[in-house]
Amino acid sequence: MTIDPRPNALTEAFWMPFTAARGFREQPMLFVGAEGMHYIEAGGRRVLDGMAGLWCVNAGHAHPRIVEAIRTAAGQLDFVSSFRMSHPAAFTFAERLATAAPDELDHVFFSNSGSEAVDSALKIARAYHQARGDGRRTKLIGRAKSYHGVGFGGLSVGGIARHKRDFGPLLPEVYHLPLPHDPGRMGFSRGQPAMGAEYADALEALLAVQDPATVAAVIVEPITGSGGVYAPPKGYLERLRAICDRHGILLIFDEVITGFGRMGTCFAAEAFDVTPDILTCAKGLTNGSVPMGATIASSKIYEAFMAGPPDVVQLFHGYTYSGHPLACAAGLAALDAYQNEGIFAQAAAVAPHWEAALHALRDAPDVADIRTIGLLAAIELTPRAGAPGARGTAIADRCFADGVLVRGAGDTIVLSPPLIIAPAEIDRIAETILTALRAEA
Repeated sequence: MTIDPRPNALTEAFWMPFTAARGFREQPMLFVGAEGMHYIEAGGRRVLDGMAGLWCVNAGHAHPRIVEAIRTAAGQLDFVSSFRMSHPAAFTFAERLATAAPDELDHVFFSNSGSEAVDSALKIARAYHQARGDGRRTKLIGRAKSYHGVGFGGLSVGGIARHKRDFGPLLPEVYHLPLPHDPGRMGFSRGQPAMGAEYADALEALLAVQDPATVAAVIVEPITGSGGVYAPPKGYLERLRAICDRHGILLIFDEVITGFGRMGTCFAAEAFDVTPDILTCAKGLTNGSVPMGATIASSKIYEAFMAGPPDVVQLFHGYTYSGHPLACAAGLAALDAYQNEGIFAQAAAVAPHWEAALHALRDAPDVADIRTIGLLAAIELTPRAGAPGARGTAIADRCFADGVLVRGAGDTIVLSPPLIIAPAEIDRIAETILTALRAEA
């Protein structure tokens, strides 16, 4: 089959996600290839990827090890269900992933995306309490500005109002903590803000109203990602962990964005030395090459489901493509690449240069705040009068015209490059943003 790469070949058949579709067809952004740090357009122009695709291509595009693993798997076993059957690679990958995860997280449930991984985590949390005979625990607590995917569960616990507006009513018995950020005290943060741990006390205040004996789980991103890259204040996650322990509430970390090296460790939980009861991941799990998600739970949770007869289904939940052979092959190859090529250490080594280059934009026109941690960054802009989001879109469009892909989220430019980025490429991203800011001032 021949695919026509020309913009005038676009139709309305593809209903694009999170996209102004009519505007896209007028000014399409189309890629026909990718390699390393770059996307490639039909005419051969290379675009430096400052977003790792969508927070996910951590080892760089078209990594040879991953490409070959997918090819081999496709010719050997195209599909097998994991309902009462499976294949060896699923068990091997689960074991490898459990080994890479923080201590005590050692049982893996596979899905197809971060959204499914989160919904799986929420269902497992409620079912865990049911299995222990504590069916009162049904309430879920999320946090403002958080993004947990687009399933009804993840959308309900998520904290971005515009994402919810068109789809209600959502799940009942869901409550939210405040974002642990004060721009007056924490503006232009480099890494974790020194103050702000007391934001965790909002959980105690909420529990005083809702009754902790009715709460199943608290879910947070260790670092708020799509909501604008907000690092947790020092001591905040530790305090959340202690409050959950005190009240028998499960703590879930959504590491769909932070997993697989973004903080220089496999998971942000390791970097912050706080272990949740359940951890969700996706994106970098397969380097973005094949859709896959995973929910990793502790032994205490897994064993609660295993108390019944051996011939009875323990968890009535799953997906047709759970543990898909191609996804497992890609995930195993991605883990090999991360570990054998020292990609996480490479990310940690270049992070100081990343931080310095982006904070050098502090005095650029219309910059209201800059937040960096690991290989993540957000540049918050002052909005144009009467046109919120227009400045961020204009900056992202101008950067793309100059050959650099960044993401405009409202009036915030968010950045999350492949972990293999070199200092010269960091400098180019910063210089391109500076040029765009000056042009749009």
